[in-house]
Amino acid sequence: MSAATMTAPRIKPGADEGRIGVRANLRHIGALVRRNALQIKQDPESMFDALLMPVIFILLFVYVFGGAIAGKGNQQDYVQYLVPGMMAMMGMNIAMAVGTGVNEDFRKGVMDRFRTMPIARSSVLIAKIVVEVGRMLIATAILLGMGFLLGLEVKGGILEFLGAIVLSTAFGAALMWIFILLGLAMKTPQAVQGVAMLVLMPLQFGSSIFAPTKSMPGWLEGFTTVNPLSNLADAARALINGQGAVAHPTLVTLGWAVAITAVTMPLAVAKFRNKT
Repeated sequence: MSAATMTAPRIKPGADEGRIGVRANLRHIGALVRRNALQIKQDPESMFDALLMPVIFILLFVYVFGGAIAGKGNQQDYVQYLVPGMMAMMGMNIAMAVGTGVNEDFRKGVMDRFRTMPIARSSVLIAKIVVEVGRMLIATAILLGMGFLLGLEVKGGILEFLGAIVLSTAFGAALMWIFILLGLAMKTPQAVQGVAMLVLMPLQFGSSIFAPTKSMPGWLEGFTTVNPLSNLADAARALINGQGAVAHPTLVTLGWAVAITAVTMPLAVAKFRNKT
């Protein structure tokens, strides 16, 4: 037997992707979602950020900064302002964890095994998004639960309240593609986290999430008007509180979500397929 016949054929990642039908693709996504969910069950500590971060942040800002921002004795008004805005922050912080998780999976060789399987490469990443969206919804539920304990009132109606949750979830899912791409591009989880923090900090604090933008310097106020987190926070605030402009910030937020997904999702899938 010649050496050529003894040599095993090399499996090319993505070679069978075009032959996979929609039904099979959905089945693969479901199986991978179940796998990722079981991983969380085996490692419950991975849920600490989703469970504890909303509690720590809302207590910190309401009782430490609330008096300074809204005035002493006006914490109740600040809760109505802060909690809808923090819904925008939840998605971004959970999204950062997606990037580090993808990077760690590559370093452990998990993703290399997936790429040798006859499954669509996008299904691996979409399954990751689905599970992280679930974690984001849990974090949002805890945030809102804490808000209700501190006196949050839904003044805009139940449909508007649900609309605020859906809007923040859609935008958070779009952001996850950015951080997946970042996780595929960086060499270590620490590098992913470091770059992510450089992006997160200006976007979060240079927005209307924690404080009204009218008190900010002119140049910073100009930045907040184009900051997508400001538009998301303003939209969620208007929907929950039943006052303020809703249509414009909602449409801007949806536009950002669609644009981010349309650009970064194909790039992330291509990077995943060709990453060495």
